[in-house]
Amino acid sequence: MDVQAYLSRYGCEVPAEPSLDELRSLHVKHLMSVPFEDLTSHSGGRVVLDLSTVYDKIVNQRQGGSCFENNIFITGCYDPPCSHMVLMVMLDGKRWLCDVGYGVPGFFLPMSLETDDLQLQGHRVYRIRLGNGMSFLECQKERNNGLDGDWTIIYKFTLEPRLLDDFTDMCHFHQALVTPCYSTISPGGRINYVGHKLTITIFPTEETKGGLHVETRELQDEEIPEMLEEKFGLKLKCPLVPKDEPGTQYLLLIQKNVYEKKS
Repeated sequence: MDVQAYLSRYGCEVPAEPSLDELRSLHVKHLMSVPFEDLTSHSGGRVVLDLSTVYDKIVNQRQGGSCFENNIFITGCYDPPCSHMVLMVMLDGKRWLCDVGYGVPGFFLPMSLETDDLQLQGHRVYRIRLGNGMSFLECQKERNNGLDGDWTIIYKFTLEPRLLDDFTDMCHFHQALVTPCYSTISPGGRINYVGHKLTITIFPTEETKGGLHVETRELQDEEIPEMLEEKFGLKLKCPLVPKDEPGTQYLLLIQKNVYEKKS
């Protein structure tokens, strides 16, 4: 992998030495440059968890990817193990949670793993709570006025080291199960497409003094290709097969197979 070519994808240079500022900068620039998306598996392709393949897709072809692809580089009911890939980065003896591949409601900057205090990022408040040997990443609902709102679990995770191959089964599982999605973020807001729904979110600012502005639009099948090109500048090589609901029976089958394989 050409590290400089990877960094140039986001307008970065190889730093003289690792630092928290450089990590924060890379984290934000990756989020704003690489869409979170899974359209490959819904338009005739397959995601392959191979570093050279993912590098070519994201760096050379300048496409987006899922958590398994993006994070290669840097509620009572939970998905099976290895359903989501996150990164722990050590800097100056301190641990940081990095995740540029979650989509909504992911975070902008690396999250400290050394505290359970509130961590404010823009219009959201996060915390990492420990319990039963697990870590729970939580956030408050989108806030309009003041730091209030119910806490929502985004996902739970452990700091157990994993190999890339550990995620292969769940990568195949997600490709067969999930709905097509495409999400991009900017300092001013987020554009999110899932299934037949387009959601545009505009973040509050000091100038507007208002809350979040959210617009939602239901799409017909024939409107989706035009929307992808207009909103994301994306022209698919093969027709997209949109769907809104995952296959429940397939989910149960895959969960059974994954658990049996891991046990």
